[in-house]
Amino acid sequence: MGQARHGGAATTPRCFPLFSSQIHPLFLMANLTRRRSTFDDMRREMDRVLESFVPRATGDATSTEGDEAARQAVWSPRVDVAETEDAYQVHMDLPGLSSGDIEINYHDGTLSVSGERQMEHAEDGTSFSRIERMHGRFYRSFSLPQAANADDIEASFDNGVLSISIPKTPESQPRRIEVG
Repeated sequence: MGQARHGGAATTPRCFPLFSSQIHPLFLMANLTRRRSTFDDMRREMDRVLESFVPRATGDATSTEGDEAARQAVWSPRVDVAETEDAYQVHMDLPGLSSGDIEINYHDGTLSVSGERQMEHAEDGTSFSRIERMHGRFYRSFSLPQAANADDIEASFDNGVLSISIPKTPESQPRRIEVG
C-alpha cells in the first residue's frame, strides 16, 4: 500500500486491527452476557433476602429443621404454585436431576423439597470457559394452608419438572346447599 499525501506531506495510513477487543462482536456479547449474569445474581440475592423476611408472601416458610437445610442451600429452584377447586399444585423446575436426587418432606404444616445437583466434570481434556447452570444443594419450603390434606400428597417427576399435588380436605371444598 502506498503512502497518502496530505498537504504535500507523506503519511502512512493508520491501520486498526480487524478484531480489536473493543469492537469485536464476541467481546460485545460477552460483556452483555456478563451484565445480564450480574443482574441475575442480584435478582437471586434479592429473592433470597425477601423470602427470609416475608415467607408467607412468597409462599416459602422455614421451620427449625428446615433452617439448617436452607442455610446450606446454594440455589433455589423456580416454582409455580396453583390452586384448583380440589387441590394445590406445585411445579418445580429441576432439570438434570432424577427422582432419586429429590427429597420431599412434610412436617407441622410445612412441605419441604431439597436435593443436590452435581456439577458436571469435563471429559477428554475439555475445560469450561463459562459455567452458568446452578449446581450444589437446593431447598424450598411451603407453608400449607389448613385446607391441605397432608395424608394424600402425591408427587411425580417428568422431564425435569417435579409436580406435587396436595389435595384439599373434603370439608374445605365448596358445596352447594339446597334451600328447603
